[in-house]
Amino acid sequence: MYSVEKLMAQTRSLAAQYRRATGKTLPVTAELAVHDAIRLLGLRPAPQGAAGHDALEGEGEATRRVLVKGRAIFDPEKGGQRIGQLNLAHEWDRLLLVLMDESYEPEEIWALEREQIEELQERLKGSRRARRGLLSVARARNIGTLRWSRERGLEPDDGLWTHDPG
Repeated sequence: MYSVEKLMAQTRSLAAQYRRATGKTLPVTAELAVHDAIRLLGLRPAPQGAAGHDALEGEGEATRRVLVKGRAIFDPEKGGQRIGQLNLAHEWDRLLLVLMDESYEPEEIWALEREQIEELQERLKGSRRARRGLLSVARARNIGTLRWSRERGLEPDDGLWTHDPG
């Protein structure tokens, strides 16, 4: 019997090899991102069939429903990389963006609160950018909070540390 960790490692390897061989990507980023967020941040998986969120963070009344999105960055110099559609009709409290390298290994995890996404949606309402995908990787880094990085590990989630790009 294979362990989940071993299966995920094989999935990363196969996806990277497939991309090198064909130039195409396998649709595995979402599952890898959820797995990485749960493992690296100590979250709990959402109950089977939970609509709109992938994980749970915190306990009791402080529990947050977490939506996880993943993005493999194959060319760090390429700008305009977007995150998939964010469904605000579903109930979730926090978005975690798991950024991966070309080998589908996690590099950073950024957290954005739902209120930040709603505010951004309101500001961009009706624009072409909003129709193509509300959130870019660059914008997520600018307004989000770094929760984990390969270099430094887990960052405190005390609400005091936020990314300052300048």
